[in-house]
Amino acid sequence: MSTRSVVVAMLLTACVASGISVVSARQQARHAFIELSKLENERDELNTEFGRLQLEQATWTDTNRLEQIARGQLGMVFPGPAETVVIRN
Repeated sequence: MSTRSVVVAMLLTACVASGISVVSARQQARHAFIELSKLENERDELNTEFGRLQLEQATWTDTNRLEQIARGQLGMVFPGPAETVVIRN
């Protein structure tokens, strides 16, 4: 084999290896993009759920609602002045 044939064979091998590397890199990029899209969708769903939970928490801890439950279901009332004791050090 001549030197020229060896150089051509090496260049051909390098081109094929380069092409395979490009295809592999593109495939990895596609998989990474798909994973990124899934994670972004999951993040958006979690943010939506977090907003709903914050709203629900605000509703459940509303002072007026707690007072209505204390009075209605538990029969609780504010103590009068005669029932209030102040302790000082």
